[in-house]
Amino acid sequence: MSSGIAQGVRKQLRYAKQAGLGAIAATTGGSILRRTQSTLDLNKTSYQATEIRSDYQVADFRLGTRSVAGDISGELSPGTYADLIAGVLRSPFAAGATTGAQTTIAASAVAPHFTRTAGSFLADGFKVGDVIRASGFTHASNNNTNFMLVDVEDEAMTVVQLNGPVGIATEASGGNVTLAVAGKKAIIPSSGFADTYFTFEHWFSDIAQSEVFTDCKVSQLDLSLPATGMSTIKAAVMGLNMQTGQAAYFTAPAPETTSGILAAVNGVVLSGGKPAGIVTGATLTVNGTLTTGAVVGSNVMPDVFDGTIKVSGQITAYFQDAKLRDQFVNETESSLSFAMTTSNAPNADFLAFTLPRIKVSSAKKDDGEKGLSLTIPFTALKNIAGGAGTASDATTVSFQDSLA
Repeated sequence: MSSGIAQGVRKQLRYAKQAGLGAIAATTGGSILRRTQSTLDLNKTSYQATEIRSDYQVADFRLGTRSVAGDISGELSPGTYADLIAGVLRSPFAAGATTGAQTTIAASAVAPHFTRTAGSFLADGFKVGDVIRASGFTHASNNNTNFMLVDVEDEAMTVVQLNGPVGIATEASGGNVTLAVAGKKAIIPSSGFADTYFTFEHWFSDIAQSEVFTDCKVSQLDLSLPATGMSTIKAAVMGLNMQTGQAAYFTAPAPETTSGILAAVNGVVLSGGKPAGIVTGATLTVNGTLTTGAVVGSNVMPDVFDGTIKVSGQITAYFQDAKLRDQFVNETESSLSFAMTTSNAPNADFLAFTLPRIKVSSAKKDDGEKGLSLTIPFTALKNIAGGAGTASDATTVSFQDSLA
């Protein structure tokens, strides 16, 4: 017989996007979200009387404005957290660049690896850090393989392969070849921002209790990419209210995604478009600086207000040469691109992100009877020089998800 105590393994985290503020998501169309932990909960401000009384005691205590706060933590997997990532970026994932079927594209075993005699890769919208796949080549090794772009010009692109050395076979143009960004991309836009609200539910099936959190936004994302172990994500959530029930709110939600978990050991790290040395770990924070505010006459706040999106992070790497250190010494701006895959397969699912313009704020070295490491914290800035017709996006950070 059960103890009647709620158990974490029987709890589900469910969610759906809302149509807008105050429009709780429909009971149909929800999804179960993978997690290692979800701490969403209702909070209330409190007020205690401060009057000085002759009986030396406190005579009143009240509860005030309601709000929702907490973190959703998980192990990174393609497709799983795309909605939350898009929420903090304030822009949906969308299909990336493609050449369309062309007969003028050739492949080469040496750089530049893809060339064309008509059209323009830059005009098509390809960017450094994009992960592309090819189709239509005669050599099978050229097709359906994950290649990250390290250099993009009008008629030439140079790549690295995400899993292993580049295995491109030289092939002349003439076939019906397509090069395309795999999956979808999302960036912090310069205009046309999406205001995305979510409804989240904790369903405690073993005690028949439902807690539904409404008008929620993702306020911050924290990614951790250790050298050993699984890559992780933590999404901080802010919302306005909670309702309860004895039956699940979302009916027949879509099951959890089944994509593999990402590990930083499978992938590529680029600094300034070149391999970043022996990186031992990385973190990334995207902070939407959201705020709320109480009003007179209601115990529910009117909205979760957007702020400036601030992006920062840190990498640790073995101290091999002056490259990373001197980005700090000389205040040299650079770029960073990361890609992680679910396996060693050439076409493994992946998540990638690119910071086209960063500044390093220190370069501290450790010491001891071991390989010495650099710790490189950085701040990402808007890439003002990027945009249409260039090799980089006009943004602070872009994400690419093969299953978004």
